[in-house]
Amino acid sequence: MVLLAGAVVGGCGDAGATITRLTVGSAGPDPYVLMSGTDQQKIKPSPRGGGTEDGDAPGLYGGTRRAASCDPAKLVAFLQANPDKAAAWASVHKIRPADVPRFVSRLTPVLLRVDTLVTNHGFKNGKATRMPAVLQAGMGVLVNEYGTPVVKCNCGNPLTPPDSTISSGNADYTGASWPGFTKRKVTKIRPRRPVTRFVLVDPEATMGFQRPAATTGGLDGPPMEVPPEELAAPSPDGSGTMDPSVSPQDSLPPDSPSDEPGTPDPSDGPSPGGDVPGQEVPGEDTGAGSGPDSSGEPPIEETSAGAPPPSVEPAVMARRRGTV
Repeated sequence: MVLLAGAVVGGCGDAGATITRLTVGSAGPDPYVLMSGTDQQKIKPSPRGGGTEDGDAPGLYGGTRRAASCDPAKLVAFLQANPDKAAAWASVHKIRPADVPRFVSRLTPVLLRVDTLVTNHGFKNGKATRMPAVLQAGMGVLVNEYGTPVVKCNCGNPLTPPDSTISSGNADYTGASWPGFTKRKVTKIRPRRPVTRFVLVDPEATMGFQRPAATTGGLDGPPMEVPPEELAAPSPDGSGTMDPSVSPQDSLPPDSPSDEPGTPDPSDGPSPGGDVPGQEVPGEDTGAGSGPDSSGEPPIEETSAGAPPPSVEPAVMARRRGTV
């Protein structure tokens, strides 16, 4: 009877949760600062939306090769000019305000390719606020070395993982919706292991490319085929979990552990000091393994999620798609 009562209470908690939908281009409530041009209005979403995805999964995120709409340096400059907001912002990530430049310099700008569940932290009455939110695919974010979204680019709001008690399938939703939105496609992103090079997909999903961690596009690798995981991604069922016909082990990337690891302590990452990021090549080790080669075009090499697909020229890619 005690177990049954606990299950009822837990179920009621999930059912009572309210998640705010935030559409592409929407700053949402209590923004730190308004920044335009950070989101992509037209993006082909990933077919793997729903359930839980590892932050290092190839093709989970997107972007425009050799360009990044999110500017980490502007965010740092704004926070340094507004100490009250910097203090609130830093408290969310459990760092000191003086460590904000170093913390932000280790982040990577990407575009969401799945509707992503997060905890969004705004700024109101001198303090940080918090609310569960789902961000529409196409929104620009900064991710940490584990591929976890930590900044919402169009407003500067810090992001943290969603509370473990929230069930996206049982929650109520508020805010404007968008075409194709369903509860079963809301995706949680979990950290798995440090990423040295993110395998991104362009907005039209016609090619992939590598972006070294903690860079803003200038060191992006040459075009590659779209990651095979994108072409054979399992479809989620109505509960927000993977298709029951696919075993849990089969749904994980190669050499992925079957147990979900705990969220890394953000306080372990940054250390005091650091310069304001503004260069394409970070001036220090990112703490996520070997950094990019600052001498020029980064080579295509094995990523943390396995060897990337072979590089191909755009003309070859076009022939494979039957367009020429």
